[in-house]
Amino acid sequence: MPIAKGYDSFAIERASDTTMTTPEGEEYLDVFAGISVTNAGHNDPAVVDAAKDQLDRLVHTCSYVHRNAPVGELAERIAEITPGNLQKTFFCNSGTEAVEGAVKLARKHTGNKEVVALEMAFHGRTLGSLALTGNSAYKQGMAPTINDVAHAPAPYAYRCDRCDETCSSDCADELERVIGTHTSGDLAAVVVEPVMGEGGIVVPPEGWLQRAKEIAHDHGGLLIVDEVQTGYGRTGTMFASEQFDVVPDIMPQAKGIADGLPLGAFTAPAAIADSFEAGDHLSTFGGNPVCCAAALANIDQLEDGVVENANRQGSWLGPRLAELEERYDSVGETRGLGLMYGVELLADADRTPAKKAATAVREHMRDEHNVLIGVGGYHKNVLRFQPPLTIDRAELERAVDALESGLRTAE
Repeated sequence: MPIAKGYDSFAIERASDTTMTTPEGEEYLDVFAGISVTNAGHNDPAVVDAAKDQLDRLVHTCSYVHRNAPVGELAERIAEITPGNLQKTFFCNSGTEAVEGAVKLARKHTGNKEVVALEMAFHGRTLGSLALTGNSAYKQGMAPTINDVAHAPAPYAYRCDRCDETCSSDCADELERVIGTHTSGDLAAVVVEPVMGEGGIVVPPEGWLQRAKEIAHDHGGLLIVDEVQTGYGRTGTMFASEQFDVVPDIMPQAKGIADGLPLGAFTAPAAIADSFEAGDHLSTFGGNPVCCAAALANIDQLEDGVVENANRQGSWLGPRLAELEERYDSVGETRGLGLMYGVELLADADRTPAKKAATAVREHMRDEHNVLIGVGGYHKNVLRFQPPLTIDRAELERAVDALESGLRTAE
């Protein structure tokens, strides 16, 4: 099927830590990590060994039919590392399934049906989560999706009419307006990303996430914080919601959970999770023993200095990228947390998004410097730094130097 985009001009045969290698032996520095997945590095030896060992023991039972040790141990471990009183986890295969499962749980727990998400948000591409995704580019030719979903403005200070670049949490109150004007008052959940990934690495202001939770609760709903892209150390803490001092009611996870093996999950307090009854939800492959064994080893690696490295390297990366705003008119804003940073490119002084320039810089970094970076944002004009969290300072410097070379070439 002709669905590949971006780096489909060449194949990857093997990878190790931050390096990916083609069948021809060409090596590339990866600063996108398979879209924020290989957080502990490509083919981390401990993760690979755990998966191999489990392959020799047990590959599949359907963990919801026959219990097995890896899935139980992983559920206990997630209860230990997630914020607050999040205790019980349902395992699935991907982020989009985790989000849809979280919405089902919110509906069952509250007895309500309607959901509010954010404009520019991304929550997945299956029909349920696609309805939550606030970007028509992902929906063209795919409508109708599920109904009973409304969208509120995102806390995107750089392009916000309400703020003068210094974002307040006032836009969270727009949730009140949307609930009042676009719903029937039957709110099951508000669904948000703590940092918007596909939307352009948009970081909300202090107080925004707390206010969103208050509003959701005031209207009888739950707050679902989608940590699919931000979780497992990406922002310098195990979960991004920790940095905003908010405990989600339900928290979907995936991507970095098993360092590249397919696994998703959503976690909730017992009082919410126990709203599911037998038969309400199921997944044939969810909680696969091999994936769960890999995830357990992955969490060990993340806690053994990898998340700390993400925080340390991110503290250098943020200021270094900010220097580009001063040097290049084409750089409108740099923003992010940990090792999740975006560089928004402009075409002119009117802040016209520079989609073509972002693509050109990405291709320059790939072709001239063997550095692989992502491009995203609502306008497709944001370069995305989301490397393996094991990346060292010299590699980051190489990546930023390649970016700056691309900016010079594009001007």
